[in-house]
Amino acid sequence: MAKAKKKASKGKRAVGDSGAAHLVIVESPAKAKTINKFLGKDYQVEASMGHVRDLPKSRMGVDLEKDFTPEYIISPKNIKTAKRLKASAAGKKSVYLATDPDREGEAISWHLAHIFREQDSKIDIKRVEFHEITQEAVARAFERPRDIGMNLVNAQQARRILDRIVGYQLSPLLWKKVGRGLSAGRVQSVALRFIVDREREIRKFVPQEYWTLDAKFSPQEGDHQEKIFLSRLDRIGSEKPVFPNQAEVEKIKQELSVLSFEVSKIDKTERRRRPQAPYTTSKLQQESYTRIGFSSVNTMRIAQKLYEGVELGNEGSVGLITYMRTDSVNIAPTARQEAIQFIGEKFGKDYLPSTPPVYKSRKGAQEAHEAIRPTSVYRTPDSVKEYLADDELKLYELIWRKFVASQMVPAIDEVTAIVILGGDKFWFKTTGTRNIFPGFTAAFGEIKTEKEVSKESGEEEALEAGEVPVLEVGQKLNLHELFADQHFTKPPARFNDASLVKLLEEKGIGRPSTYAPTISTLLNRDYCEKKGGALIPTELGEMITDLLVEYFPKVLEAEFTALMEEGLDEVEEGTREWKKVLYDFYGPFNELLIKAREEMKNFKREPVPTEFKCDICGKQLLIKFGRFGKFLACSGFPDCKYTRSIPTGFFCPEPGCGGELVKRKAKGRRAFYGCSNYPQCTYTVQQLPKKGENSEPSSDPTSHPT
Repeated sequence: MAKAKKKASKGKRAVGDSGAAHLVIVESPAKAKTINKFLGKDYQVEASMGHVRDLPKSRMGVDLEKDFTPEYIISPKNIKTAKRLKASAAGKKSVYLATDPDREGEAISWHLAHIFREQDSKIDIKRVEFHEITQEAVARAFERPRDIGMNLVNAQQARRILDRIVGYQLSPLLWKKVGRGLSAGRVQSVALRFIVDREREIRKFVPQEYWTLDAKFSPQEGDHQEKIFLSRLDRIGSEKPVFPNQAEVEKIKQELSVLSFEVSKIDKTERRRRPQAPYTTSKLQQESYTRIGFSSVNTMRIAQKLYEGVELGNEGSVGLITYMRTDSVNIAPTARQEAIQFIGEKFGKDYLPSTPPVYKSRKGAQEAHEAIRPTSVYRTPDSVKEYLADDELKLYELIWRKFVASQMVPAIDEVTAIVILGGDKFWFKTTGTRNIFPGFTAAFGEIKTEKEVSKESGEEEALEAGEVPVLEVGQKLNLHELFADQHFTKPPARFNDASLVKLLEEKGIGRPSTYAPTISTLLNRDYCEKKGGALIPTELGEMITDLLVEYFPKVLEAEFTALMEEGLDEVEEGTREWKKVLYDFYGPFNELLIKAREEMKNFKREPVPTEFKCDICGKQLLIKFGRFGKFLACSGFPDCKYTRSIPTGFFCPEPGCGGELVKRKAKGRRAFYGCSNYPQCTYTVQQLPKKGENSEPSSDPTSHPT
């Protein structure tokens, strides 16, 4: 333990020489270590460890009566950091604030400048901004320092105060009416509403039966007589076939079985598939989930490491990717030129477009930023794989391939559509695709289409016709087999990390930096849970959503939240005053709050008796409802404070243990299952086994009526 503490504190000490002329402040020790190697002995590099100065945790910290004046303090846990940074700044010629290039980073720099000027009002403070941590990018930034951007700072202040108003006024209301420890948030509550509404759509969904009819054909003559291919009945006369049951489809099978078939039409067309833009934050989170199975939180954690710096042998520590919180698809001219050179050398001139592709960012994107890309395309995944952990390599390869592909020519496919006529009214259709030129797919592989992603979510699979033989119009065909398949319409898929992030972006809710923390908060608060990647609301999550929708409908409207985001963007652009955004929000919100305090019913649920007995005093155990859901507590409280988790009916798999798996929740961590014999047994698992595995029937206290 002593060694661990020593190692942890080491990262907070000065990275550079204490006798240096200049002080540089970044946010993390890893970033400080990388940048110090680029700057040399004249610069001392320190890490602020994020925000040093912020609103207090113990109270609102915003004067609602005086123009929303914020009360910023140095929190107790950051006092040592503030003293260290002040001491490091003493006697320096200048202080360079090199925090992240976004609203949050700008605000951190502004707060640091305030702390330094309290100590020395004449201290020379400069702001430097870079989007990649490389020798060249850092050098350019230090050659062109700037002032702190107050539009960015004010946009961050407005967001921070908005979230504080909602969180510190709605949450106490929920504590009073429902239970302690609950929380609401301007973005998180809207995201939770999406999840709850989708779950209710699924519950209401009634599957509809339908049938499809397919045939196996082969040419009667020619060189491909043995080649059998599939085709689907597409039309009967001019109408689409509708088969609601097996009886209907069997009638058509009888008619078809005695008919002759021939090729009626063959259409061959070329289809050009263009590459997609390099990654924004949301697109990276979506594709890292669908292609390599990473959650949004895990994606951003790994991306942060790749951005801040990785030790590459003789090359030293270097950032492998550009800044990972961005909604822009812009690319620096130098990066584009390097990609052109690499593609020409690796793939050949045929893979280079005549003019570099230009991609359009979504409305409201911060165009000064770049897309997420490798800092050098010549650092191929193969060249760095020995220095990266498996997960780091997977994410880096995804980013690298996406960027290279984005600068290449389209892929070209030949699409063949064959129409087959049976008798005089039955039309079958087969479509086959053959790649003529790989284009960008030579670098990135085949990008999943929306249909393919939907299939993974449980939607109906399309007919796979297989390889179609060479045919001619008028050619007679043999019918080998007719087969009907039963299907049922399926409900909309539950949200997962990728689809929820996509919806939040489409609706204009939140910013690139908020997507992953929003999902993490919903899981940590036990408002929803993950099963097989799907986000499913808990009973608590549904109840909170219903309350907020009833009493704060405006706050939970996606359109209203999106308008607030637009207002914050306007503050950043300098076209709107930040306090005006707060006034526009707080007036209607406060009216709803006053009404809710008066009218909201008390939803605190009464304890439910069970047949379980207290291990300490023998009294009856009751089901109670807390911040993390249901738990068992002694009916003798407050004299007896015994509590335990509700049994699951699954036993601990550790040999000789005999304990039972119970649901647990640790601070800052989502729910998991652990052995009831803890701390003697420390077995934990994220999900329970399937029914029938390691389980035994037991009385379920949750089955009692609530």
